[in-house]
Amino acid sequence: MKIVKSFSFFQRTSVQEFMSFFCKTIVERTIPASRQSVKEGEYLCHVYVRADNLAGVVISDHEYPSRVSHTLLTRILDEFAEKVPSSGWPDLQENRVAFPQLNVYLSKYQNPREADALTKIHEDLDETKIILHNTIQAVLERGEKLDDLVSKSEGLSIQSKAFYKTARKTNSCCSFS
Repeated sequence: MKIVKSFSFFQRTSVQEFMSFFCKTIVERTIPASRQSVKEGEYLCHVYVRADNLAGVVISDHEYPSRVSHTLLTRILDEFAEKVPSSGWPDLQENRVAFPQLNVYLSKYQNPREADALTKIHEDLDETKIILHNTIQAVLERGEKLDDLVSKSEGLSIQSKAFYKTARKTNSCCSFS
Protein backbone atom coordinates (compact mmCIF):
# COMPACT_ATOMS: atom_id res chain seq x y z
CA MET A 1 0.00 0.00 0.00
CA LYS A 2 1.31 3.42 -0.83
CA ILE A 3 1.44 6.17 1.71
CA VAL A 4 1.38 9.90 0.91
CA LYS A 5 5.04 10.09 2.00
CA SER A 6 6.00 8.13 -1.12
CA PHE A 7 5.11 11.18 -3.24
CA SER A 8 7.45 14.15 -3.63
CA PHE A 9 7.23 16.88 -1.02
CA PHE A 10 5.56 19.30 -3.44
CA GLN A 11 2.91 16.77 -4.49
CA ARG A 12 1.95 15.58 -1.01
CA THR A 13 -0.56 18.30 -0.18
CA SER A 14 -2.48 18.05 -3.44
CA VAL A 15 -2.37 14.23 -3.37
CA GLN A 16 -3.62 14.19 0.22
CA GLU A 17 -6.45 16.61 -0.64
CA PHE A 18 -7.45 14.54 -3.67
CA MET A 19 -7.37 11.31 -1.66
CA SER A 20 -9.44 12.87 1.11
CA PHE A 21 -12.03 14.20 -1.36
CA PHE A 22 -12.18 10.91 -3.27
CA CYS A 23 -12.52 8.86 -0.08
CA LYS A 24 -15.34 11.06 1.22
CA THR A 25 -17.12 10.77 -2.12
CA ILE A 26 -17.00 6.97 -2.33
CA VAL A 27 -17.99 6.61 1.34
CA GLU A 28 -21.04 8.82 0.71
CA ARG A 29 -21.98 6.70 -2.32
CA THR A 30 -21.62 3.37 -0.51
CA ILE A 31 -24.73 2.08 1.23
CA PRO A 32 -24.35 1.02 4.89
CA ALA A 33 -23.36 -2.59 5.61
CA SER A 34 -21.59 -2.99 2.28
CA ARG A 35 -18.16 -3.04 0.68
CA GLN A 36 -16.89 -2.00 -2.69
CA SER A 37 -13.67 -1.47 -4.58
CA VAL A 38 -13.33 1.47 -6.95
CA LYS A 39 -10.60 1.83 -9.56
CA GLU A 40 -9.04 5.26 -9.82
CA GLY A 41 -6.09 5.46 -12.20
CA GLU A 42 -3.38 3.10 -11.06
CA TYR A 43 -4.96 2.62 -7.63
CA LEU A 44 -7.85 0.69 -6.11
CA CYS A 45 -9.90 2.29 -3.36
CA HIS A 46 -11.50 -0.28 -1.08
CA VAL A 47 -14.32 1.04 1.07
CA TYR A 48 -16.31 -0.59 3.85
CA VAL A 49 -19.27 1.12 5.49
CA ARG A 50 -20.55 -0.77 8.51
CA ALA A 51 -24.23 -0.94 9.48
CA ASP A 52 -23.57 1.69 12.18
CA ASN A 53 -22.20 4.02 9.44
CA LEU A 54 -18.59 3.76 10.59
CA ALA A 55 -16.54 3.73 7.39
CA GLY A 56 -12.98 3.10 6.31
CA VAL A 57 -11.05 3.31 3.05
CA VAL A 58 -7.84 1.61 1.95
CA ILE A 59 -6.06 2.85 -1.15
CA SER A 60 -3.73 0.30 -2.73
CA ASP A 61 -2.18 -0.59 -6.04
CA HIS A 62 -3.79 -3.19 -8.33
CA GLU A 63 -1.44 -5.96 -7.19
CA TYR A 64 -2.54 -5.79 -3.56
CA PRO A 65 -5.29 -8.40 -2.98
CA SER A 66 -8.77 -6.91 -2.49
CA ARG A 67 -9.69 -9.59 0.03
CA VAL A 68 -6.74 -8.62 2.22
CA SER A 69 -7.66 -4.92 1.97
CA HIS A 70 -11.19 -5.65 3.13
CA THR A 71 -9.90 -7.84 5.96
CA LEU A 72 -7.68 -4.95 7.06
CA LEU A 73 -10.64 -2.56 6.95
CA THR A 74 -12.80 -4.91 9.01
CA ARG A 75 -10.14 -5.35 11.69
CA ILE A 76 -9.35 -1.64 11.93
CA LEU A 77 -13.01 -0.59 12.09
CA ASP A 78 -13.85 -3.28 14.67
CA GLU A 79 -10.97 -2.24 16.91
CA PHE A 80 -11.77 1.45 16.44
CA ALA A 81 -15.40 0.79 17.43
CA GLU A 82 -14.17 -0.98 20.58
CA LYS A 83 -11.79 1.84 21.59
CA VAL A 84 -13.88 4.87 20.63
CA PRO A 85 -17.53 4.92 21.76
CA SER A 86 -20.06 5.54 18.98
CA SER A 87 -21.52 8.47 20.89
CA GLY A 88 -18.30 10.38 20.19
CA TRP A 89 -18.10 9.68 16.45
CA PRO A 90 -20.13 12.70 15.25
CA ASP A 91 -17.76 15.09 17.05
CA LEU A 92 -14.56 13.56 15.60
CA GLN A 93 -12.48 15.54 13.15
CA GLU A 94 -10.66 13.33 10.66
CA ASN A 95 -7.27 14.99 11.17
CA ARG A 96 -7.45 14.75 14.96
CA VAL A 97 -8.47 11.16 15.54
CA ALA A 98 -6.02 9.42 17.87
CA PHE A 99 -5.80 5.77 16.85
CA PRO A 100 -2.19 4.56 17.26
CA GLN A 101 -3.11 0.96 16.32
CA LEU A 102 -3.55 2.15 12.74
CA ASN A 103 0.22 2.36 12.23
CA VAL A 104 0.61 -1.17 13.63
CA TYR A 105 -1.96 -2.51 11.17
CA LEU A 106 -0.47 -0.62 8.23
CA SER A 107 3.02 -1.94 8.90
CA LYS A 108 1.71 -5.49 9.43
CA TYR A 109 -0.30 -5.45 6.19
CA GLN A 110 2.50 -4.09 3.98
CA ASN A 111 3.19 -7.68 2.95
CA PRO A 112 -0.20 -9.35 2.35
CA ARG A 113 1.37 -12.81 2.34
CA GLU A 114 2.59 -12.44 5.92
CA ALA A 115 -0.50 -10.62 7.15
CA ASP A 116 -3.07 -13.02 5.79
CA ALA A 117 -2.72 -16.78 6.24
CA LEU A 118 -5.15 -17.56 3.42
CA THR A 119 -3.13 -15.49 0.96
CA LYS A 120 0.03 -17.30 2.02
CA ILE A 121 -1.67 -20.68 1.59
CA HIS A 122 -3.00 -19.62 -1.82
CA GLU A 123 0.47 -18.55 -3.01
CA ASP A 124 2.01 -21.76 -1.64
CA LEU A 125 -0.66 -23.72 -3.49
CA ASP A 126 0.12 -21.86 -6.72
CA GLU A 127 3.82 -22.68 -6.31
CA THR A 128 2.96 -26.33 -5.64
CA LYS A 129 0.80 -26.44 -8.78
CA ILE A 130 3.71 -25.18 -10.87
CA ILE A 131 6.07 -27.77 -9.39
CA LEU A 132 3.53 -30.57 -9.93
CA HIS A 133 2.93 -29.44 -13.51
CA ASN A 134 6.66 -29.51 -14.24
CA THR A 135 7.04 -32.92 -12.58
CA ILE A 136 4.11 -34.41 -14.51
CA GLN A 137 5.50 -32.95 -17.74
CA ALA A 138 8.89 -34.56 -17.04
CA VAL A 139 7.23 -37.91 -16.26
CA LEU A 140 5.22 -37.75 -19.48
CA GLU A 141 8.36 -36.99 -21.45
CA ARG A 142 10.07 -39.97 -19.80
CA GLY A 143 7.01 -42.04 -20.63
CA GLU A 144 7.33 -41.04 -24.28
CA LYS A 145 10.98 -42.06 -24.21
CA LEU A 146 10.01 -45.39 -22.65
CA ASP A 147 7.40 -45.88 -25.37
CA ASP A 148 10.11 -45.23 -27.97
CA LEU A 149 12.36 -47.81 -26.30
CA VAL A 150 9.54 -50.38 -26.19
CA SER A 151 8.75 -49.87 -29.89
CA LYS A 152 12.46 -50.12 -30.79
CA SER A 153 12.70 -53.26 -28.65
CA GLU A 154 9.71 -54.76 -30.45
CA GLY A 155 11.32 -53.86 -33.79
CA LEU A 156 14.57 -55.53 -32.73
CA SER A 157 12.64 -58.58 -31.56
CA ILE A 158 10.90 -58.90 -34.93
CA GLN A 159 14.21 -58.43 -36.77
CA SER A 160 15.97 -61.01 -34.58
CA LYS A 161 13.16 -63.54 -35.22
CA ALA A 162 13.46 -62.89 -38.95
CA PHE A 163 17.24 -63.30 -38.73
CA TYR A 164 16.80 -66.54 -36.76
CA LYS A 165 14.38 -67.95 -39.36
CA THR A 166 16.65 -66.91 -42.21
CA ALA A 167 19.67 -68.42 -40.47
CA ARG A 168 17.76 -71.65 -39.83
CA LYS A 169 16.74 -71.94 -43.47
CA THR A 170 20.28 -71.22 -44.55
CA ASN A 171 21.70 -73.74 -42.12
CA SER A 172 19.16 -76.41 -43.09
CA CYS A 173 20.60 -76.49 -46.61
CA CYS A 174 24.00 -77.28 -45.29
CA SER A 175 24.68 -80.49 -43.54
CA PHE A 176 27.70 -81.09 -41.40
CA SER A 177 28.09 -84.76 -41.23
